[in-house]
Amino acid sequence: MDPVGIASRRLPRVAALVLAVLATAVLTLAATARSTVVSPGFYRSALDEQKAYDRLYSQVLVDPRTAAVTRGLLARLPVPEAQVTSNLKLVLPPETVRDLTQQQIDAVVGYLGGERDSLVLKVDLRPVLANLNDLAQIYFGDLVASVQNRPEPDFERFSADLSTALGAVTAGHIPKGLPALPLTEAQAEEAAGTLVSGLPATDRDSLRPAVEAALRDGDVATALATVAPAAVSDRTRTAADRLRASVGGGTWNFTDTLDLAPLHRTRTYTAVGLGLTEALSSALLVASLAVLWIGGGSATPGRRLLPVGWSLAAGGLLAGLVAVLFRLVSGGRVIDPPGSWPPSLARLVDDVQRTALDRLTATALTTALVPVLAGALLTGVGWALQVRPHVPALPRLRWLALATGGAAVAGVLLIPYAVTPTASRTCEGSADLCDRSYDEVAYLTSHNAMSTTVDRFIGPLQDPGITAQLDDGVRALQIDTYRWERPDEITARLAESDFTPEQRKFIAAAVNKVNPPREGLWLCHSVCRAGAIALVPALREIGDWMRAHPTEVITLIVQDAISGEDTQQAFAQAGLSDLVHTPDPDPAKPWPTLGNLIDSGRRLVVFAEQADGPAPWYRNFYDYGMETPFAFRTPDAMSCVAHRGGSDKRLFLLNHFITVDGGSRLDAGEVNARRFVLDRVHRCERERGRPVNFVAVDYATIGDAGGAVASLNSER
Repeated sequence: MDPVGIASRRLPRVAALVLAVLATAVLTLAATARSTVVSPGFYRSALDEQKAYDRLYSQVLVDPRTAAVTRGLLARLPVPEAQVTSNLKLVLPPETVRDLTQQQIDAVVGYLGGERDSLVLKVDLRPVLANLNDLAQIYFGDLVASVQNRPEPDFERFSADLSTALGAVTAGHIPKGLPALPLTEAQAEEAAGTLVSGLPATDRDSLRPAVEAALRDGDVATALATVAPAAVSDRTRTAADRLRASVGGGTWNFTDTLDLAPLHRTRTYTAVGLGLTEALSSALLVASLAVLWIGGGSATPGRRLLPVGWSLAAGGLLAGLVAVLFRLVSGGRVIDPPGSWPPSLARLVDDVQRTALDRLTATALTTALVPVLAGALLTGVGWALQVRPHVPALPRLRWLALATGGAAVAGVLLIPYAVTPTASRTCEGSADLCDRSYDEVAYLTSHNAMSTTVDRFIGPLQDPGITAQLDDGVRALQIDTYRWERPDEITARLAESDFTPEQRKFIAAAVNKVNPPREGLWLCHSVCRAGAIALVPALREIGDWMRAHPTEVITLIVQDAISGEDTQQAFAQAGLSDLVHTPDPDPAKPWPTLGNLIDSGRRLVVFAEQADGPAPWYRNFYDYGMETPFAFRTPDAMSCVAHRGGSDKRLFLLNHFITVDGGSRLDAGEVNARRFVLDRVHRCERERGRPVNFVAVDYATIGDAGGAVASLNSER
């Protein structure tokens, strides 16, 4: 026998065997990397498993080591430590944190996948800076919500106590009590002048009408809530400027603060194109397996199957070994948090890294199991044919080998996607709500959402603007559409409004001086002279927020004093035509799920109190929904009796606010408490036999009506 000839004939098979082992291992690892390392959903799932966003607020941002940062975010307002977390969510909403985190994930994935030449991690802080003024408005409005009506004996004492209360509020302290005293017109004007005298000159004239109207009405809390944010505006501006300067403008680039060497090394292997790597390794694997089979020549089918099975099994084992070694060597950590980071943040980052690496290892091992099992099957068949050589050689044996090898390649490519966890889909901030129909979900609803302290309405019913309300969890807005009233219409509108007699008198006396008439369509509360914001820009603002938050469903309930045609045109001008949802013409038909609304892109539901069309998406609310009364004068008087809409509709609006010649900030502190809201909702649901959908409140940022709505959705 010629040893050289034998060796030369075996060499191609040996090379094919080695190549098959390596190709199997490379294919397994590349497929794993494609479904994990360069998949945004992989990182989001690790964050979700570790409840990273909840821990950011409950652990990291309340860590004493982060006090300097949180105080900067809070504009150095004297926020009590017990309220730090809730106030931080006002300036740094959870949705904003998710968006900022997603930007970093996209940057890392793009860099590792070769779509970006460099890795730059930066955060756009402009949304945070924009929220500082809203924080002041909400914080001070809440601070004075529950202290009112301490009678004073005379105006001089009242004025002194008013100044003292303003000093306490701007220092971040709840005043011992707000003075109450019936004021004459001259006294209200004098007291308003005293309150605004310490404000920046640019704010005095614009704020004075709202302050004077509140004092005429004896509503000292609203007067202080209006003045206090302007009184500390220099403080919030300084905090914003300091924060902006510390990060170099409105963007914080923290690339250089992290050791990113492991990511740069990983990119060496991932940026060449995992898809190309998979294609080449698949082709080489098939070719090498074919060489092993054909190169067997006249050998029995069993002997020809054995090297095919060995190579697949060995390649899978090699890939699994590499994955385990990587996990052991890395120690569950790819990036070392800097020593300057607070321990709570370093611990959170380590937990997320460990979760991600554990999942990557599990995916790699599961994927490697596919060629191992395929190889074991072929090896077992080959061994059986060796032991029983007289068993028919199975004429289609070659097809068995081909099918098994093909199944192994396909399994390696597809299994990683099946076993790699992905981020939970969320609707309205919860994965559990995606499969819930629209009429089974509860929504925090702001009553007269446009009538705000920040927009300087007389007799405001909310503190922050519409965008800030949405940031703070409001998902349904009750708005009033009007054209500017003519002077001869003022008396009639005031008589029908819920303004106090003092406010009506003030508005009537200041018709053209305070707020001269303007053309166009407006959002007003009964009388545009008492405050107004332009309709189309407000709708455009809502649309911008929705596009920035693509997993949210928003409802508008419009008290319409303009025509349906004008409303349709305003929505078109605002660019909302692609967002509006058209309800089924039959109000009794089931509503789609939140997930379906979000998937369709049409997730803005719009109702009118008067109109019904002509746009098919603009339907009369009381054809689809029912409500409770809305003119309760005391918390004890709140009932569940049927009002507009009857008692048998699918949608249920709970009017949950006190109206005593206008809204009551003092009562909002009581009725917006979580327990109070839940008790009334449960009572009304029992009486009506339908779940409450819209919990409509005044001063939505006072109390915890949002927490009550979240509890309702969790219960359901």
